[in-house]
Amino acid sequence: MRISDLLKLAFRNLMRRKARTALTIIGVVIGTISIVVMVSIGIGVNQSFDEMIMQSGSMTMIRVQKYGAVYDEEGNYVDSKEQVLDDSTVELIRGIPHVKAVSPVISQYASLYSGKYESGVTLYAMDCESFEAFEFPPLQYGSYPTKEHPATIVLSPESMEYFYCFSGNNYQEKSIDPLTEEVILQFHNYQTHQRKKEFKLEFTDVAMMEQTDNWEYSYNIYMDIDYFRQIWKQYSNTLTLEDRKRAISAIENYEEIKINVDNIDNVEQVREEIEALGYAAYSEMQYLEPLKETSNMLQMVLGAIGSIAMMVSAINIANTMVMSIYERTKEIGVMKVLGCLVRDIKRQFLLEAGLIGLLGGIIGILISYVLSFLINKYGAGIMGSLVGTGTAGELSVIPFWLPFAAAAFGMLVGLLSGYFPARRATRIRAIEAMRTEG
Repeated sequence: MRISDLLKLAFRNLMRRKARTALTIIGVVIGTISIVVMVSIGIGVNQSFDEMIMQSGSMTMIRVQKYGAVYDEEGNYVDSKEQVLDDSTVELIRGIPHVKAVSPVISQYASLYSGKYESGVTLYAMDCESFEAFEFPPLQYGSYPTKEHPATIVLSPESMEYFYCFSGNNYQEKSIDPLTEEVILQFHNYQTHQRKKEFKLEFTDVAMMEQTDNWEYSYNIYMDIDYFRQIWKQYSNTLTLEDRKRAISAIENYEEIKINVDNIDNVEQVREEIEALGYAAYSEMQYLEPLKETSNMLQMVLGAIGSIAMMVSAINIANTMVMSIYERTKEIGVMKVLGCLVRDIKRQFLLEAGLIGLLGGIIGILISYVLSFLINKYGAGIMGSLVGTGTAGELSVIPFWLPFAAAAFGMLVGLLSGYFPARRATRIRAIEAMRTEG
């Protein structure tokens, strides 16, 4: 029997009992929706975890901070300890295998002025030779500082956006273009000596980063650490004697040391070796694994819920096919008497079961897209906070492969559900079937 004939017979037989066929297809639709939506939520949460980690920094970066966090064996925060971070610490860490780059970090709060407008910014001083290794963002214009030309100040777009001015009772806000407008940097950490001129650094050589989702490079400005020491010395010379000593001692030790590892697989090994030296260190990798485990567990739970719904629909398909065989026993007998091959009878029932699964799968996929849209539009923020992503992005993400997998799975469920009823149909004897009423 040709495939086209089998298809015609399959559709005709399914239309005989429209209500029963519709109810069975609805069961597959519900099962498909459950699987697609549940899996899409799991994928969406997983992507949210990845985005949250990537926004907080490079996955190959390790930090050793002045006040290092101390954790117990179970990973719970216990206390913090003050650590002395100096050049000897930098050299110790530099000698650890798989360390690609090391840079001390000095940070200071600074005020920026442009005419009557002012703003505040955090200035980070690092070894300019490590900027590339630490994956600093591309630049809109200018170039990163080098040891030959260390005086370049690297700006983030946000650092130039929020300059403000109070004029009487009016508050004005403005974005500054450092290429066309004067910008002056000043420190106000200590008291300026009354006989000396206040320190001011005019921006003459600047570079502008491109916009980035990485919060670490937002709202801050960067410069080479040796150049920073030069301008800090100039600033210190304008202070009173007592404050000058404080200013000089303030940068003798570092607030932080950043380490870049050559491969993501070696991050934990390097971090453990740093801790073996007596320094508390942390990396994003140590938080990624628990998040991944939580995400995988969530996907398994959501997938299991969807699978249970699909199992129920499989039982419904099997029940529908068994009832169909009972109703069509005499028809099966006629087909055998007329010489119809046993495999064609089996194919017919399998095709009917497969069509139920396929139709239910397709309808379920279309409805799943609608539900995914509604979840993302109205429920992403609330449900995102419940599952701990902390974001209001897309909670339900349907990748291109999921609809095809769901449709194939729906058809497979139909075929498997119809296999034993189909075998039962082929084992009915022609004579007994002809005697059957109906």
